[in-house]
Amino acid sequence: MEDLVESILDYVRSDYTDYAIMINGEWGSGKTYFWNHKIRNKIESMQLNGKQYTTIYMSLYGISNLEEISKKIFIETTQLMDKNLKRYMQANNQTTIPEYAKTGLDMANFFGVTQNGDRIDYEEFFSTDDKVLCFDDLERANVDVIDILGYINNFVEHDHIKTIIICNEKELSTKLKSSNLEMKTFIATYLLDKEGDLDKIGDKPMVEKIQDTIEYVFDKANDYERIKEKLIGETFEYAPEFTYIINGLLMRYESNEDLIRFLRENTGLIISSFNKSGTRNLRILKHALNDFRKVYEMVSKYYPNTNNRVLQTMLIFTIAVSFEIKAGKITKDKFVNIQSNEEYKSILVSSRVLLTDNRQFYIKEFDNNYYYNFKAEYRFFKFIEIYVRTRIFDMKVFKQNMEVIINTVDTDKLPGYKRLLTEEYWKINDDQFEPIIEEVLSDVKQGKIQLIDMVKLFAYFSYFIKKGLISYDMKTIKNIFINGMNVSSLTSSYCDNVEEELAQITVGEVNSDIEDILKHFNQLNVQLKDKMYIEKADEIFKCIPMRMEVFYERFDKECMDVPIFKYYDVFQMFQRISCASNEDIVTIKEKLIKRVNENKDAIEPEMKNIAQLKQLMDDYTKNKESTIKIVMLREFSKDLEYILSQYKTSLFSGKKEEINEN
Repeated sequence: MEDLVESILDYVRSDYTDYAIMINGEWGSGKTYFWNHKIRNKIESMQLNGKQYTTIYMSLYGISNLEEISKKIFIETTQLMDKNLKRYMQANNQTTIPEYAKTGLDMANFFGVTQNGDRIDYEEFFSTDDKVLCFDDLERANVDVIDILGYINNFVEHDHIKTIIICNEKELSTKLKSSNLEMKTFIATYLLDKEGDLDKIGDKPMVEKIQDTIEYVFDKANDYERIKEKLIGETFEYAPEFTYIINGLLMRYESNEDLIRFLRENTGLIISSFNKSGTRNLRILKHALNDFRKVYEMVSKYYPNTNNRVLQTMLIFTIAVSFEIKAGKITKDKFVNIQSNEEYKSILVSSRVLLTDNRQFYIKEFDNNYYYNFKAEYRFFKFIEIYVRTRIFDMKVFKQNMEVIINTVDTDKLPGYKRLLTEEYWKINDDQFEPIIEEVLSDVKQGKIQLIDMVKLFAYFSYFIKKGLISYDMKTIKNIFINGMNVSSLTSSYCDNVEEELAQITVGEVNSDIEDILKHFNQLNVQLKDKMYIEKADEIFKCIPMRMEVFYERFDKECMDVPIFKYYDVFQMFQRISCASNEDIVTIKEKLIKRVNENKDAIEPEMKNIAQLKQLMDDYTKNKESTIKIVMLREFSKDLEYILSQYKTSLFSGKKEEINEN
């Protein structure tokens, strides 16, 4: 991002330019924010030949004629002519004139009203070498883009004023092609009819013929490219630093200490949900966070003991629903008929069995996307959905939802370790704290807690020791946790999103003791991964040869980027493949070729077993009379040879070399 800033400043510093520059980026991605917070101030702090630079910013949004642009420029430069106005703006730290004020100034000039009778300083007014023009929202103007660029070209080519144009070229291209489409279609149809091509049977469908004629006759895109080539010297692609911008968005909530602390602690969730939306629209995120402020304040006011996990889920849901509705991904009615969390969950359950309608499919995709690797009992909030969709905060629905949540996720009924992990520890009453600590340690010793949660809990206990909240020493606690993790590993599940889980820890700092616990966790987690894949491999390969449809479905979904052959006995694998039909043998080897072409690095650890499988096939088919199956197995062996060759190893013809499994 700093490189982009410096490139723009280099353009401004240039002694002589006869071209403008363009900043191109998607709607809502923060281009205007980038101008206001990264560019404008730096330009205005620069000096050229002893003169201070002045920026003149104009949004072209809604402009309907070129005269309006001239008026905007005049109003923006009024502060150069009117000393009182300039002094007022400086005294009040005002950098731009509000739109309503521009209207008043415009009317004052129209009626001949002067502000203070000062004479115009024409030397300052006519100076162009210390001004930078910025035209924003080019694609949103109601004037022909070609005319606007021609108008701007006057400043650039004749006056050599530094000029920056901010736009979304993707939308601009769409606008150029879609303007007056009905008229263009009518004329194109008329021309085709006059030329006798309307009813002529040919290679192209009628729709394509009409489209080609429209592009030939009304190709304004080419006009745009020609004038852009003349006017725009450089086009910079704006790729925003979302973390920086999101931190800027959060600053507006600093007046609410609890809210800003919660948002900063969960910045990872905000960024993750934003990325999962599949858009670059920071404007929608800004509105979503503003909606969440209302949600957070109402929950804090009426239900102050709501646990942290529920609030985190509300944050995700608010952002998710905002993007789904406001980005135009869905129609608003997708959620309208879902009245409760139970109904939402029932749709998910039924969708796993049979997708009977589009809504089921959508809800399943919505849940898999936004709640992937985020476990929460309560994931649908009707009062939030209504608020985002209608802008009405329904108190009745809000209280109904919250009563259900309290009964479902009552902190007093939660195990002690879950209370530590799902709510701020300082919300626990002093008389409850010590019993909770003892309960948690008992569960740790017995291995009742998942491994990843053990790591999180150790971070809390390390912090409690440092703050003097518990009387245990670090060595004792560390031994309790390591022994408990060993017991827990017998029943725990593999964790594949360690970083995201650990990001939920909001206390203390990483130290050598926590690093030791993490190292031990990683060792055990690798063992759990192997155990998980061994069980999965057994389930999947057992489907050969009798349940091939199930094998294909699960192999395609779960094994294309996983070295699953590493986790299954090679001899049993060969027996199963050799018992499959000739057609299935061909299909299996084709899938293996596809895997290595698409996921070479991911499946490398299984190559030792692939080499052994090839050797078994060669031994089995050696000196055998050719049958279709024998030929298919020999072909299979050749394809395995191709696969192994991708790793530059030589494990053929009985020569067994070890393959690096790392």
